[in-house]
Parts: sequence; structure tokens; C-alpha cells
Amino acid sequence: SHRCFCCKQTGDVKKCSVVQCGRFYHDVCVRKHPLTRAESKSFTCPLHVCVTCSADSNSSKNPKASKGRLCRCLRCPTAYHVGDFCIGAGSVTLAGNNIICSNHFVPPKNKKTPTHFNVSWCFICNLGGTLLCCDSCPAAFHPDCINVNCSEDTWYCQDCARGKKPLYGDIVWVKVGNYRWWPGEICHPKNVPMNIQQKPHQIGEFPVRFFGSHDYYWTNQARVFLFQEGDKGSKDSSATKGLAKIFRAGIGEATEAFKLWKAAKENRDQLENEKIGKKPAPFKFVKTNLAVGNVQIHKADLSEIPRCECRPDMDNPCGSDTECLNRMLMYECHPQVCPAGERCQNQRFTKRLYPDSVPAKTSTRGWGLKTNVDIKKGQFVNEYVGDLIDEEECKKRIWKAHEDNISNFYMLTLDKNRIIDAGPKGNLSRFMNHSCQPNCETQKWMVNGDVRVGLFSLHDIPANSELTFNYNLDCLGNEKKICACGAPNCSGFLGVRPKSVINQADKKAKDMKKKKKRKKGRPDLKKHEDECFRCGEGGELVMCDKSQCPKVYHLQCLSLTKPPHGRWTCPWHHCDVCGKQSMKLCSDCPNSFCTAHAENNIHTVEGRDVCYDHEDVMLEQSSKFKNGLKQPSKNKVLSNGIGPLSEKREIASVDGTCNDTMKSTKATGALGAKLE
Repeated sequence: SHRCFCCKQTGDVKKCSVVQCGRFYHDVCVRKHPLTRAESKSFTCPLHVCVTCSADSNSSKNPKASKGRLCRCLRCPTAYHVGDFCIGAGSVTLAGNNIICSNHFVPPKNKKTPTHFNVSWCFICNLGGTLLCCDSCPAAFHPDCINVNCSEDTWYCQDCARGKKPLYGDIVWVKVGNYRWWPGEICHPKNVPMNIQQKPHQIGEFPVRFFGSHDYYWTNQARVFLFQEGDKGSKDSSATKGLAKIFRAGIGEATEAFKLWKAAKENRDQLENEKIGKKPAPFKFVKTNLAVGNVQIHKADLSEIPRCECRPDMDNPCGSDTECLNRMLMYECHPQVCPAGERCQNQRFTKRLYPDSVPAKTSTRGWGLKTNVDIKKGQFVNEYVGDLIDEEECKKRIWKAHEDNISNFYMLTLDKNRIIDAGPKGNLSRFMNHSCQPNCETQKWMVNGDVRVGLFSLHDIPANSELTFNYNLDCLGNEKKICACGAPNCSGFLGVRPKSVINQADKKAKDMKKKKKRKKGRPDLKKHEDECFRCGEGGELVMCDKSQCPKVYHLQCLSLTKPPHGRWTCPWHHCDVCGKQSMKLCSDCPNSFCTAHAENNIHTVEGRDVCYDHEDVMLEQSSKFKNGLKQPSKNKVLSNGIGPLSEKREIASVDGTCNDTMKSTKATGALGAKLE
């Protein structure tokens, strides 16, 4: 039996979800309207949204549009805020916040001139040609300028499609009959002379006062469009010099009036913003987390809660300066389990030991939280509480917030299955702003068997300071939210690491690369040997500190009574004669010599350097050469009948060494004689 409020027909209709509304609609009719807020199985009809506020914000989901008292049309689903600022010009005001809006204007049939008149130029490029004309206002466009290919008989411009109407006080261009477009001001009917009010007019028509001539005329939306700053009108013609003079005066008056109108509008917006900013947005104050839906808050049995070993007779039981096991593991003591009882200092979440703080308006970041007292480093500041929701509910709330054009979020991850949303419900911690250089941090503590999030100070915070923490925000989509924290290391956007952290990470990565390159370039370090290099036995040994040297020694073999102090290099690296850096090192003992003393003291035998202390090695080499001369290898004889070339070179080398050592008076001279 109910009729659709849009088409006035009966049928399968549904009621608006707002209890006080009482309007019914066909599902097809109501969903065609751009201001309808459709939900899964219900909807909110357009009578609960201000058309003007929605059109001005270029969004049908502007939260400001649905707040405040609204006056509603009795014939169609159109609503405006009460007052002259939002209501469309030409609407008729009735009793009880009811109106008949200007959409119900009916052009009179007996008029000679057409009621609707479109301009002959494009509103985008100001050129003529083939134009696409709006059927509601004088606007016209080239289809290419607005990228529209319209084949329908009826077409509306973007402003008219959103429901935007001329408002009282607007400065406009008006078309009257065959006269030129003339600047004027839309007046409220109650503010015009009585004789103008008594002129015949109908719903949708409004009085306009012309600049220059100061005459009045009743017109409608189809013959006016907004005045723009810089408009000058067309050039004067000699045939209408008197009218041109009035027109020039009207342009000057319109320009000044437009400036005043623009300033008044900005001032009105500023006053409205100040009014909104006098107190924070409403929310429900709660002290603990509230589970929503299937989310559960865990509660442990007393037998499962860990018990610390603090005693009640201690000066500060379970305090920050004690070795309380629960405190170190970030568990809060339970008053019925902790041995310290009421004197326990590790019950800050349960007792809500918050320092005094108050919400405060900031210059660039909206509302914040300011402390009224000094806060020490590591002190508990507040607990982050709100609705405890799951991931599915979180996605729904984020989607709804985007639909409602809400950009402030208060969600914080508790664990992989639960999220705290402090938007609709919370405590003062919800006011804490983000900072790239914060003075507080979040910590997860186990309280009575469940995880809770606390905010703790990072350093001493003086009174009257703003409390901040790093949101570590995960950005959804490609749009980044600008950060206005003003910190020296500010990254510029929320969710981006601070510059100092980035620089440290980059520096660390570069150092790691250099370290890897250095490691690749170095040969593998040898491990130290297990036996003394002098006596060849194990035991308590002293290691050489020179790189690449694996040698170790007994203290007795070094003629030392205690280990050497500081960096120590073994005798293998110092000349036995002068103590300078060794260039020739014996491979079998610590004897070594510099370049000046290496001659006649170190000899090369089978590719190894050996000193004069190892005569047996040199004699063994000599016998090898003799055996090689007596029985040369047949398969190595060269074509000229001479023996192997390598053996000849070795024999020549030994002979030369013997000749040299014969001239020496040292023990190697005798050894050389034996070899020869």
C-alpha cells in the first residue's frame, strides 16, 4: 500500500533504514539517486544529506553534509541545511523545516521568449562551434573539451548532475529577453522591495538585482550562471553608448561585489572550521578493550599467571630498579599472585597509572595529546584501547571510511587475528599524533593472560610537551599521507622510514658490501699450530700476533717467564743478527735474517729456505744429486745426448753454491766442501 517517494507508484518498495524517516522507495528508483547511501541489504535515502554541501565538496559522502538540521522537500528526496547558506534559490519555505525545492519549476507556456537559454561559447575553451548544451543551466561545452560522447536527448553538466543550484547572494550573469548577458546578484525574496515581491512568480524562480541599473527581475536557473573573477563582458558598440556606460559601471560593481562575496564565503568557512575545531570529534570513552563480533579477550587462570620472586619488604618491589622476572619478560604481576601484594609496582595496566594529560589543538596536525606533568624515561604513559576487531571487520570499516570521505584512522594491530580500533571508542591515547622522532613508543605486555598495548616514554619529557609515537603506518593504495611532524629527520610521508634510519641502514649496507669485498680479496687466515715452532712439542703456548703467522712457542723456548704484553711478534720475523725485519725465514726453525745477513746463512733446498742449523737436510740433498748423476733417466735424454735439463740446472746451482761457501770462513764453508 506504500508509494515510492520518487515515482509516486506502488509496488515492491523498501523503507529507508533511518527509523525517523518513514519514506519508502523502489530499489531501482532510490539507487539511481547519487546521494543514496546503499548498504548490503538496506539504504539511507537522500533526504538525510545536504545537496549543496555534497556538491561543493565534490563528494556525495562528505560527512559534513549529513550533520546538522535539514529542511526537506515534500515532493522529492532533496534536502538542505536549515538557513539561507545552503538552500537552493527559488525554493519555497514551509512550516516545520519543510520546503518545495526549485527542482519543481515548470516553465510557463504563454511566454513568447524561451525560458531556457544556453551560451554560444564553450565554458572550457571560450570558443564557439558545435556545443553540447546542458538542459538545466546555460552551460555549454565542446564534447572534446570534456571527453564526452553524448547520444542522449537529455544531458546535464557535472554541477547540475550533482544537484548544485544557484544560492542566495551569488554573483551571476543573467540573460533577460534579447538583451546581452548582464551581471547581477541573486536576492532573497524577503530582502527585495515589496512591489518586487508581489510580482507574479512561481516555484523555482528568484529575484535578481542588476548591477549598474539596480533593477530587479524574477528569473530561474536556466538563465543564470556564476560570475567569475576577471569577467569583463563584450566590447561596447557605438549604437548603444548609454547602455554601454551603464554596463561598464555594472561590471565594476559586480567585480567589487564578487570580491566581497568571495571574502565572506572564505570567512564563513573559516568560522565554521573554527567552530568545528573548538572541541574534538565525539567518541565514546572506554577504559579497556571491547570485543566486537567473534573476537575474544583471553583471560588466564590464576594458576597460569607467572609468579615473580620479589618480597613485600623490599624498598620498591617489582619496580624498574629491581630484577623482577615478570617485569623483565614484560608480564604484568597479578595482585592475587605477586608475593609483594599491594606494594607491587608492576601493575600499571590494571591500576591505570597514567600521568595527567589533556587533548590540545595543534597548529598543523589537528588534535594532539599534551602532558601536564614531567614524565621520566621509561615511564608508563597510557594504554591504547578501543574496539577489538578482526581483519574482516577492519576491512569493512576502512571501506566505509573511504566511502564517507574520512581520512583519520585509529587502528593498531594487536596480533595476527586482532586489531584495536580507537575511532568510535577509546581513551586519551587516541589523540597522540605521529612523529618521525617520537618521545614515546608502543610495547606489548601480557596482562592477565592477554596481550595489551602500552605507550612508554623514550626519554625524559617536560610538562606541556606533546606526546607522540611512530605510527609505522602501512599505506593502502598508491596515495601517501603527508607527514607534518616537523622533526629534523622527517621522511615527508607517513609509513616511510625517517631519514636518519634510512641513512643508517644505507651506511650499514655499504659497510657490509665493503666487508664482503675485503673478505673476498684476503686469503683465508691460517689457524695457529698446535706444537711449539722451536722444540716441536705441545703444551701451554704463546701465539704470534702477526697476520698470516701460525707459529706458537713455549715461554721457556722464548726464555720468558710470563706472556708478553700487548701485540707480540715471534722471533721468526726479526733478523737473528741485527734485529731488523726478516726477509729470509728458515722453514724448519725460528732462525731468520734480513737482506744484508741472509747471504751464507740461508740456503734454498728443494724449494725451501733452510738455515745452517739443518746440515742433515743439505747432505740428503747432495746424495740425491750424486745418485741422479750415476743413473740418469734414459727416457729423459735429449736429442743431443745431454741429460735432463732440470737436473743439469740443479747440479749447476749446487756447484755454484759450494764454490761460494768455500770462500766463507763460517760452518757453511765446510758443508760446501763436503757437497763438492
